[in-house]
Amino acid sequence: MEQLKRDVQFNPLTTANLFSRVFFCWVTPLFSIGNKRRLEEDDMYQVLPDDASQGLGEELQRYWDKEVRMAAKELRMPKLTKAIVKCYGKPYAVLGIFSFTVEVVKVIQPVFLGKLIQYFEKYDPDNMDALYEAFGYAAGVSLSTVALTVLQSLYFYHVLRTGMKIRVAMCHMIYKKALCLSSAAMGRTTTGQIVNLLSNDVNRFDEVTTNLHYLWIAPLQAVVVIILLWYEIGQSCLAGVAVLLFLMPLQTMFGKLFGSLRSKTAVLTDSRIRTMNEVVSGIRIIKMYAWEKPFSALVNEVRRKEISKIMSSSFLRGLNMASFFAASKIIVFITFGVYIFLGNTISASRVFVAVSLYGAIKLTVTLFFPLAIEKVFETIISIHRIKNFLLLDEIERPNMRFTLEEKKDASVEIKDLICYWDKCLDAPSLQNLSLTVKSEQLVVVIGPVGAGKSSLLSAILGELPRDKGVLSVKGQLTYASQQPWVFPGTIRSNILFGKELHPQKYEKVLRACALKRDMELLPDGDLTLIGDRGATLSGGQKARVNLARAVYQDADIYLLDDPLSAVDAEVGKHLFEQ
Repeated sequence: MEQLKRDVQFNPLTTANLFSRVFFCWVTPLFSIGNKRRLEEDDMYQVLPDDASQGLGEELQRYWDKEVRMAAKELRMPKLTKAIVKCYGKPYAVLGIFSFTVEVVKVIQPVFLGKLIQYFEKYDPDNMDALYEAFGYAAGVSLSTVALTVLQSLYFYHVLRTGMKIRVAMCHMIYKKALCLSSAAMGRTTTGQIVNLLSNDVNRFDEVTTNLHYLWIAPLQAVVVIILLWYEIGQSCLAGVAVLLFLMPLQTMFGKLFGSLRSKTAVLTDSRIRTMNEVVSGIRIIKMYAWEKPFSALVNEVRRKEISKIMSSSFLRGLNMASFFAASKIIVFITFGVYIFLGNTISASRVFVAVSLYGAIKLTVTLFFPLAIEKVFETIISIHRIKNFLLLDEIERPNMRFTLEEKKDASVEIKDLICYWDKCLDAPSLQNLSLTVKSEQLVVVIGPVGAGKSSLLSAILGELPRDKGVLSVKGQLTYASQQPWVFPGTIRSNILFGKELHPQKYEKVLRACALKRDMELLPDGDLTLIGDRGATLSGGQKARVNLARAVYQDADIYLLDDPLSAVDAEVGKHLFEQ
């Protein structure tokens, strides 16, 4: 994990003035580059400190930890929604003012337009006062259009940024939680579920924040528009309002169905990803035994079930959109049909004002409002899934901060230790174990397969939960697993594992782990790319890279799980002696 050093572009938003922030002038240089050539990663601006993953994740984590403690005191289940609202509720509520102002302007604009058309209907060339009023209404229409453009752009920019912050913070929490899960918790979740949480569920926060304010703005705007329509065309407006009132509960029902389908789809997606992970992991065995068709049928069946739920959701979404496009036409037709039926005469100003007012609430009531309901129900399902994951048991990490004296007297003390991997099983993994290891001691634990050698190391690491007895560890730990673990990257990055390169120490570790000769044979030496799962290395080389990583760490206690199993006798002797 070598640090990637590249020139990061300064973010102009940090020094942008008010004019630049309002009209987004600070992104013009980036658009200019994009106009000349294709944008690359190096062209992107540096992330603002307020948007950094670590800060956002830690802030939300503090609120979540506080909510978990409060829930434990009050004997109730913790609510992730409560933590999110406490963390981001106030800034998001302020954005509601932007949205409210936009909808107010949308309602005022048709009133100005109606007054302007009335001037032309009652045109009098000698009435200068009416002319000046008309100029004022024309200016009002123009200014409201400009205000609408500016405010809408600012609203969507800030609201999408808030959604992005929640998503990034949630990804940080999920990733951090995944690294701390206990063995029992790992049995209750899968890699597929974690991937699904990070790729699908967190995206709901981007979607819900965009439309959430319309849950209170849409009804309020509808009431104001109904009052203005009553003033303009009288009781005929009630016919159009009746259609709107019919649509709103229909959209609520659609929202609940969306939530139900989202819940079922998420379960099927988890199952599909888990199945695909197992197939990819065992692809060699599947090819060896010619099991392609049965496994292909298995994957197709899971995918078919997932697609059926997605199709149902898409049909509902289609009905939702159809109601949106048809609603405005039906409302206008019914309204003016009733208006004429009651013996009224249609005028241009009344038609323009009524159509514009219906147009103002068309997006809000028939699109944004139902979309908000749909996304709220989907987000509730996603929050519930994320909360269940965050509440899984964690490994109890021992305190790894030690004084210089404690580091000098590094030790492992175990007395009458009893540990269970699974308490449902009668037999404990470790039973009545006592052991004392002092500083500068070499201790070898031997025994048959299944005797508990690896379980002992897991208990010292804190991976195996302690049931009874005493387990005390003083000093910094490092660990080399029985199954060599390498990640895609260079051999050097696998050995350093984020540590700084000290050439003398690095060379000493290579010689001690019998890797010097291998580095000379490889075309690029220690800068050779390992590839996925160490495909370019032999089993013995992977084992020695795994061992070198542990040896390079500045630790007080080294836990090596069967480090000589994958090497021959000569290399094994060298490793033991060196």
